[in-house]
Amino acid sequence: MAEVTLTNVRKLYPNGFEAVKGFDLSIRDGEFVVLVGPSGCGKSTTLRMVAGLEDVSGGEINIGGRVVNDVHPKDRDIAMVFQNYALYPHMSVYKNMAFALQLRKVPKPEIERRVRDAAKILGLEALLERKPKQLSGGQRQRVAVGRAIVREPKAFLFDEPLSNLDAKLRVTTRAELKALHLRLKTTTIYVTHDQEEAMTLGDRIVVMSNGLIQQADTPMEVYRHPNNRFVAAFVGTPPMNFLEGTLERSASGLVFVEGSNDPDGKAYRLAVPGKRDAALAAFVGKPIVVGLRPQMIHVANPGDDATRQMTMTVRVTEPLGDSIDVFLGTPKHTHLVSRVPGTAQLHIGQPAVFTIDMDAAHFFEPGEFGKNLIVKQ
Repeated sequence: MAEVTLTNVRKLYPNGFEAVKGFDLSIRDGEFVVLVGPSGCGKSTTLRMVAGLEDVSGGEINIGGRVVNDVHPKDRDIAMVFQNYALYPHMSVYKNMAFALQLRKVPKPEIERRVRDAAKILGLEALLERKPKQLSGGQRQRVAVGRAIVREPKAFLFDEPLSNLDAKLRVTTRAELKALHLRLKTTTIYVTHDQEEAMTLGDRIVVMSNGLIQQADTPMEVYRHPNNRFVAAFVGTPPMNFLEGTLERSASGLVFVEGSNDPDGKAYRLAVPGKRDAALAAFVGKPIVVGLRPQMIHVANPGDDATRQMTMTVRVTEPLGDSIDVFLGTPKHTHLVSRVPGTAQLHIGQPAVFTIDMDAAHFFEPGEFGKNLIVKQ
């Protein structure tokens, strides 16, 4: 096991495109860190630079106290698991797992021990004589993981290893990977575009966009306290709703004005909690964005605060069993989502009153990367 540190790491291609821009991250010994973001954000390029499969244009990569910028991939003491498994089709499971050790001239008894131990950990003992074509997708992925385990590396690198699996198998394999890490405690860097996968697997998640780290923290801290609007939108299912409007000061305090009217012609206005006055005072009279998780938009109950309610027409409902995703909208914001209990009685095409949990609302500067204006409490 080893600490992995990336200091101001950059990747600039000959055509002038900068895929990774000043990446700084220190990964603790035994930590499971997930790089997550949309396609083209630079996460896989960063992983490939750590592996030595891409040259580093600037900065420094340190693995276990050794700078590895110019070290050949095979000498970095890391093991990588790819999206496409990369198994040898003509070899048995045993030989696939043993092959890298044979190339390193590891003694046969040691190879036997490592392969058998890995097979036991991964539940592959009964499959060691099979060829890859005789295995399911999940079994092939476990073989690929086993091939990495037998090397006993300082760090594991995973490049979207579950992307080729069906939804149900992704969930079970994800749990197996997490249990495996808890058992082996090997430093792990994992790349995915799936934010749910990132949230469930990582000790920390690193949200990337445009080659930059937007936020690096524990999954729940990123969810509860996103640094900016991009992170807030990317992390969470269904995604966060955003209302663009302005702040006004009334006799009773700050009010968010959405800028359009409800089905009865009444302006959408939401009272802002008094505890937010200090943070938002400078934005009175200016554009601002309110971020609302779907769980923050509730079907109104008698006695709810009328200054935090919106009447919106139900456009579509998606029953999920114990909950329903309700698609709503205003004349200005046409794609809002509320997640309500499965017992809620709502009718498509009919208006309904919703209470907004403004105490839990986020407030952002305008723009895709507008910063979160509320400092973590």
